[in-house]
Amino acid sequence: MDGSLHGKRILIYSHDSFGLGHLRRCRTIAHALVDRFAGLRVLIVSGSPIIGSFDFKSRVDFVRIPGVVKLRGGDYTSLSDHIDLSQTLRLRSSILDQTAKTFSPDLFLVDKEPLGLKGEVTDTLKRLRDAGVSTVLGLRDILDDPVILRKEWDKRGTPRDLEKLYSELWVFGTASMGNPLAELGVSPASFDRMVYTGYLRRSVPNIAKAPVSLPEDPFLLVTPGGGGDGETLVDWVLSALEQKPRPSKSVVIVMGPFMAQAVRHRFQRRAAVLADVQMITFNANMEILMDRADGIVAMGGYNTFCEILSFNKRALLIPRSTPRMEQTLRAHRATSLGLVSMLNGDGDRSPDAMAKALIHLERQSLPSDHGADQFLDGLEVICNRVKALITPSEEVQQGIG
Repeated sequence: MDGSLHGKRILIYSHDSFGLGHLRRCRTIAHALVDRFAGLRVLIVSGSPIIGSFDFKSRVDFVRIPGVVKLRGGDYTSLSDHIDLSQTLRLRSSILDQTAKTFSPDLFLVDKEPLGLKGEVTDTLKRLRDAGVSTVLGLRDILDDPVILRKEWDKRGTPRDLEKLYSELWVFGTASMGNPLAELGVSPASFDRMVYTGYLRRSVPNIAKAPVSLPEDPFLLVTPGGGGDGETLVDWVLSALEQKPRPSKSVVIVMGPFMAQAVRHRFQRRAAVLADVQMITFNANMEILMDRADGIVAMGGYNTFCEILSFNKRALLIPRSTPRMEQTLRAHRATSLGLVSMLNGDGDRSPDAMAKALIHLERQSLPSDHGADQFLDGLEVICNRVKALITPSEEVQQGIG
């Protein structure tokens, strides 16, 4: 615990349309903040349908807004069949704005989407900004193909919004992985407000016992994140395990809560006849599984990448390329730095190609051999920036707080 921010409040917005990435990132940040500062309160507004499956520390709470689902083509639809998307967005925007009025935050952190889903945060952002509240946009290390994203941002006027509405822009990564705002038409004033925080270090939660029974011997952990678009990864790994020779280690596959039930059952039937293959539907404490694993096979989402670096694990990434190029770009850049290896999901999809990659994974160098420890200052930097933004300058000068 480092000082006190009694009475200070932080509101975090996480649109959460598909998968677990946004929620897990925001939860990690919230927990780091209340660990660091006594008396600070954090409220997360999220559209995740499974936010209640996660534990939250004291002084961290959440408000769930009606859910939406991102379709494979990039469009959205309401999670509830009886409410159309326009109604859902109005509900979400109204709940968010009323929450902000009631909670009265000292800092508002928006995760990834500059104006929220379909612009739903715009009114709240403007009102808080006019009231002198610090506003921060948190960005992943990688956003998308800049050519594609530039067209979207220009159409929406996003570069102008960044300059008008945000006190700072936090990039949850390092300059060595590239500048996510490069080539997007962002103004020099906005670049001056950009802070590379570094990646968000993860740790093993302090719980009494492992949430599931895991193999005693070293094992490979296969995780497609939320699982909604992880069918290709799991199918390919199982195909490699169904042939000979196969990797010698046991394999634990976490399919994810958003994988379709019929697909999940089909994978479970295939795994049931394989030796040393364990299937898990979902676990909210993935850090424990990551820590115990000898190697990781994943798609390359942001949180998984943070965990690979934090727990210093050999990793094989099989990224998706639609609807965003984020995972593919991250995998290529991380491979070029020696942090991971990768297989192109659009290339040779044979069982033999996967089997060879899994066997090679056992001989791969560790991320720490390539300086991964230098990339993991994100939570410390975020805490320092929060204190600077919400503590009056005269208090900082006097060493108060």
